[in-house]
Amino acid sequence: MPPIDSGAMAAHAFEMKAIVNHFEIPADDLERAQSFYAEVFGWKMENWGDGNIMVEAAEGGIGGDIHQRGSDVPHPTFVITVDRIEDAVAAITAKGGQMVSAILTMQGMGRYAYFKDSEGNLLGVWDTVTDAVQEE
Repeated sequence: MPPIDSGAMAAHAFEMKAIVNHFEIPADDLERAQSFYAEVFGWKMENWGDGNIMVEAAEGGIGGDIHQRGSDVPHPTFVITVDRIEDAVAAITAKGGQMVSAILTMQGMGRYAYFKDSEGNLLGVWDTVTDAVQEE
């Protein structure tokens, strides 16, 4: 593999913020999965009900969730925070990605959508709720 040319990377820098901020792990048995990750990695978790257990972010790390396995996110994935989700959706589809969900709202927190990248990997995008988003 050739070395990465940082000058070329800077010339093609992505204009919007794009930070990995959240991971998702599906589970068939939530209690078993919670016990596994708590005992193996020492993760602190909070049961939010409705098939979701939130995983606290460790210092310097990101948080995530363990959720009841369903058809929407059947494999572990991660979520990327963007400035404006509509711009991310446009860029994803323009570059050959495929949206697999509509833009959904998590009340009082933000909006998210799932997509497949150019290689078929399932990922998510997220934008945080702002006053402008709440007014739309």
